[in-house]
Amino acid sequence: MDDRRQAKEEDGEGRPSPHIIVPVEVGFLHRLRTYFLTGIVVTAPLGITIFIAWKFIGLVDGWVTPLIPARYNPGTYLPFDVPGLGLVVAIIALTLVGALTASFAGRILVRFGERLVARMPVIRAVYGALKQIFETVLAQSSKSFREVVLVEYPRRGIWAIAFVTSHTEGEIQNLTEDDLVNIFLPTTPNPTSGFLLFVPRRALVTLDMTVEEGIKLVISGGIVTPPDTRPRDGPPIPSREAEA
Repeated sequence: MDDRRQAKEEDGEGRPSPHIIVPVEVGFLHRLRTYFLTGIVVTAPLGITIFIAWKFIGLVDGWVTPLIPARYNPGTYLPFDVPGLGLVVAIIALTLVGALTASFAGRILVRFGERLVARMPVIRAVYGALKQIFETVLAQSSKSFREVVLVEYPRRGIWAIAFVTSHTEGEIQNLTEDDLVNIFLPTTPNPTSGFLLFVPRRALVTLDMTVEEGIKLVISGGIVTPPDTRPRDGPPIPSREAEA
């Protein structure tokens, strides 16, 4: 049977009408294209994740493994290097440092080290900024980066995704009567850059989505949209034009 079929119609006299030929290959190629794109969607995230994880493990291994004494390194007795050994050692070492720091002697040692760093003009600024960032992001009791909000930016009527970092304090808060909060407005598709804004709390709309869902929304440029978990009769976004 010929694979190239023709779409024909017969007129009243039984003769074929001159219509467009529709080859079967068009549908077959379309299905192949769909299968190919589906394969990319399924395998690309997994492959990229494995690649990044493998590179990260190799990077940590390259830093930590040379510090392990030869007699304690399994690679000395095996014909191959053990992948992930450096990462495991780094995790154990960081856990021990955290346990030591939590003790009385560890706290005294940390305070002594911070006093020494505080006397170094340039180092103290870098250390202070990095310490504050890590404490803000990693502290379990901190509410920073735990809230996703909508803010009208760059003008009224246009909404943008932002993340609350902390409550505004100090001189900036004392200069205004509004209750201000610090928000980080990320850029798309690179959320590591953005703008620090001091916005009145009443001008923000708190979202129910998690921080991870908000970051995915920013990175994807709005393609990956989290589902709305609010009740169907939930209130819409309030209009700020009436307040202007």
